[in-house]
Amino acid sequence: MPAGGFSVSAPSGVEFEAKITPIVIISCIMAATGGLMFGYDVGISGGVTSMDDFLGKFFPEVLRKKHQDKESNYCKYDNQGLQLFTSSLYLAGLTATFFASYTTRRLGRRLTMLIAGVFFIIGVILNGAAQDLAMLIAGRILLGCGVGFANQAVPLFLSEIAPTRIRGGLNILFQLNVTIGILFASLVNYGTAKIHPWGWRLSLSLAGIPAVLLTLGALFVVDTPNSLIERGHLDEGKAVLKRIRGTDNVEPEFNEIVEASRIAQEVKHPFRNLLQRRNRPQLVIAVLLQIFQQFTGINAIMFYAPVLFNTLGFKSDASLYSAVITGAVNVLSTLVSVYSVDRVGRRMLLLEAGVQMFLSQVIIAVVLGIKVTDHSDNLSHGWAIMVVVMVCTFVSSFAWSWGPLGWLIPSETFPLETRSAGQSVTVCVNLLLFTFVIAQAFLSMLCHLKYAIFVFFSAWVLVMSVFVLFFLPETKNVPIEEMTERVWKQHWFWKRYMDDDNHHIVNGNGKINANNGASV
Repeated sequence: MPAGGFSVSAPSGVEFEAKITPIVIISCIMAATGGLMFGYDVGISGGVTSMDDFLGKFFPEVLRKKHQDKESNYCKYDNQGLQLFTSSLYLAGLTATFFASYTTRRLGRRLTMLIAGVFFIIGVILNGAAQDLAMLIAGRILLGCGVGFANQAVPLFLSEIAPTRIRGGLNILFQLNVTIGILFASLVNYGTAKIHPWGWRLSLSLAGIPAVLLTLGALFVVDTPNSLIERGHLDEGKAVLKRIRGTDNVEPEFNEIVEASRIAQEVKHPFRNLLQRRNRPQLVIAVLLQIFQQFTGINAIMFYAPVLFNTLGFKSDASLYSAVITGAVNVLSTLVSVYSVDRVGRRMLLLEAGVQMFLSQVIIAVVLGIKVTDHSDNLSHGWAIMVVVMVCTFVSSFAWSWGPLGWLIPSETFPLETRSAGQSVTVCVNLLLFTFVIAQAFLSMLCHLKYAIFVFFSAWVLVMSVFVLFFLPETKNVPIEEMTERVWKQHWFWKRYMDDDNHHIVNGNGKINANNGASV
């Protein structure tokens, strides 16, 4: 759960009384449209950048290279301006994250989602009506601000409003909506590619649908009890807690939230506490998981799936159709994670997916290395089908492992006093910083590495799988407040950082207070 804030669960794993109420389900569905918006932005970029009408208006040099027989297949789309169109969204989101962290704490989760919706709507208008490259990039920057705010507030909202027993599933609902957004974008691109000369405008403008849904949802959902109590609205917080839990017996959970709020407010320097020795295992794992997630190569494939298939010699319609297939696989495979994450555990999903992703990428690299040269741009029907199948195999394994778990695991491992700081680091490293780097660099890497780009990513998959095998502990069914005792102190490597029960928290005066694990 990115952004500032806190969450609670019952002491010693005892569950608070709570029903799965309609207001919780509706609120989570409405809030998760933030994931739909982000997914649409991810998916729409690759399709639009393969449309001749779009390239002719904004990137005529790329269009010329695309249709020039002597141009290398791997370098047709190597253009920094074209890559900036995609990656500017994430650079803007990186900046917006710092402001979003403040608004999430001070204004609440609901208002932060509303701000995100407004950014999205303005950005969509600028993109759909763009007359020049500056207007196009300005729209993408505003969309990036929306991404920064939405990805701070929405996962936190889902985590805090959901009953404990379905919290993991509802957290993954955000990732599920991201995959649905990508699929929706692929379907839109498949249709608008046939509309000349303004099909690309329709593709970019239809992002207004999830943008409006998020804005309306933010207007009508209730804020979380945690947010209300954190901002001093105790009576309102208790009233909302009764509504979303469907019972008047909320006193135990209410008291826990009040206490968690008190502790969180006394910790004035969470980032400084984050660097202490006993918090190093959580920080290292969180950061490495985010880096590894990006270096699976998933964003390279999802951003530029239509471009990739064009490079392989598919015609424009066929390439977009293939992107629709991979998008559908992404959605269905994320549902596998929703079902299995609390049954088979985090480590098993990650390790199985590692084998599947490694083999599929090696096979893709071999096929491309043998069948696609710089100036030979046609695969036979059989080889083309194999590439699509391998891409789908890769996407499916990512969607039930590194996709949702890269977010879920950090959210459940940080102790309360550093949780907000830890999740802020998670958002910056994963979604924005490294996504921006990969988005900006991929087409140039494709040009210079050619088929070896998949060898590059498969090598990373091997490294991350070894890390999971030896260094990632299992956190399935472990209450958050028992992580230190049941996970970190029992792990063969990380237990050396848990040298004693007494740790320290930096208070508001810059002094260090001893703390035995519960409160300041």
